[in-house]
Amino acid sequence: MGKSYWFECEKCGYRAKVAGRADEGLHLAVQTILCQDCKELYDAVTRIRVLDGSGVALHGMLMSARVGNEPRRAPSFNWALNRLRFAGEKISDWLKFPLQCPVAAFHKVRAWNNPDRCPRCGVHLERSALAFRIWD
Repeated sequence: MGKSYWFECEKCGYRAKVAGRADEGLHLAVQTILCQDCKELYDAVTRIRVLDGSGVALHGMLMSARVGNEPRRAPSFNWALNRLRFAGEKISDWLKFPLQCPVAAFHKVRAWNNPDRCPRCGVHLERSALAFRIWD
């Protein structure tokens, strides 16, 4: 089970709802990233489970963005959480994605792991005590 938390900066008031590290559920794996161009934290999808032997399970969303066998662009975290799965699906294959900003693939990103600094002012962010969301 993955968990998302509120992270808040006491100095500038910046807030983000992210895992705060690499996290994994049954069908989804994410890594919190810092986009240095957007100055935002995001949960980037690093792996997602698909139907056995078929990347078509992503409903064509990624198929137009494929290069060879590898998808070029990861789905958004919210899309991956809300994806419908059907009873009886044989799920076994993982599609892997590089760390990318969900706004623009050419933005500079790095992995962000709690405790780390605010993307806007540089003060350490405070994590909420309770999980904001438990997913997958």
